[in-house]
Amino acid sequence: MGEKKVSLRYEGGLRFVARTGSGHDVVIDNASSDTGPRPTELILAAIAGCTAMDVVEIMAKKRQVFDSYSVEVTGSQREKAPNVYTDITVTHVVEGAVDTEAVRRSIELSAMKYCTVSAQIAAGPARISHRYTIKRPGVGGAPATQESSEVAVTGPMKDVLAE
Repeated sequence: MGEKKVSLRYEGGLRFVARTGSGHDVVIDNASSDTGPRPTELILAAIAGCTAMDVVEIMAKKRQVFDSYSVEVTGSQREKAPNVYTDITVTHVVEGAVDTEAVRRSIELSAMKYCTVSAQIAAGPARISHRYTIKRPGVGGAPATQESSEVAVTGPMKDVLAE
């Protein structure tokens, strides 16, 4: 994959603009000025984006068609500085007539093999729970159904490179 690069410029107060190596700008700020996300929020967004890309690609290979897909990520940080994440929950929300095992396996592959961002975080002090919720439409007058389950837990301090 090679080396990645980000440059950061100061814009006053605690507002910064990060320019990625691919040429995109991301505003970063604190709660006082509130003109952009906090750095710790970007960590959760990076986990969500990384795993979502994996899951969508794997689901397509499994010929799973969904009506909608989203990822919700919540994290708890320790009170003492540095305020690292200690517990993160990643929930994939899939709506449509999909196969549970295909969804579960797609999430498992992302969590255990492909998602670089969650692997990076799980190698530290954070425990990451990878979950799903599947919402299926009602068919032939039957009511809609919903199921949820945990797929995998990674971290804390799991050496993902040793596998």
